[in-house]
Amino acid sequence: MGAATQQIRPPAFLPNWPARLAWLALLAYSVYAASILDFSWDRFITGLDNAARLIGRMLPPDTTPSRMALLLKGLYESLEIAIISSALGILLSLPIGLLAARNLMPGWISWPTRLLIALCRSFHQVIIAIIFVKAVGFGALAGILALTVASVGFIAKLFAEAIEEISLKQVEAIRATGASFMNVISYGVMPQVLTRFVGFATYQVDSNLRNSTMVGIVGAGGIGGTLFSAFQRFDYDFLLTILLAIIALIMVSEVLQNRIKKLFQ
Repeated sequence: MGAATQQIRPPAFLPNWPARLAWLALLAYSVYAASILDFSWDRFITGLDNAARLIGRMLPPDTTPSRMALLLKGLYESLEIAIISSALGILLSLPIGLLAARNLMPGWISWPTRLLIALCRSFHQVIIAIIFVKAVGFGALAGILALTVASVGFIAKLFAEAIEEISLKQVEAIRATGASFMNVISYGVMPQVLTRFVGFATYQVDSNLRNSTMVGIVGAGGIGGTLFSAFQRFDYDFLLTILLAIIALIMVSEVLQNRIKKLFQ
């Protein structure tokens, strides 16, 4: 009887047929999409050969004094764009994130604010930069405005979600003392989300450093314009110098970001 019971015992892990069918459907669609997009092995091999020739033309990187001066000017402008846009985005995200928190604000305030955040997140930074280039002209101002909008869309959303996850016991205790709304925010809300907000802010600074390169390609200032000009002139050795400088800048930013986080832990 015991042996019979063991034989009819169901398996420990039942097969998830809906998930398997979903993976098969995804695989089938990927093959179909590759076929209609003119993806072929011959094109891939040709691309590898072209990439090898491109890398050969990049080496060695161009470090002549005139090029280095142009590189440093573009990097400095990108750094200015990233820092100013991040500062503006952080300052705007604080009140916007508070207004979007549904556990602190009534619906007639939180939902329109969330709609504003959604609008800021609806378009890529390059598209926003193109709009601002048309509005205010070429230069760093367009890049600052574009990355400020992107920063608000990212930081305010995550800040609002962090506030919605806090414990309301501390907030209610401070309210019971008769504290004002700003005191409730300062002593009941911010201590619970400050570390996460610093993390969001430092990540956005790092993101803006990278995105300042992209918005520069469409004329919004920074090293991106220099990068795009090097592409147009087929100046690939100088292009490699720019890419290495951008990588170094991001690595330094990563180190500083980790140190800032440790100060608030």
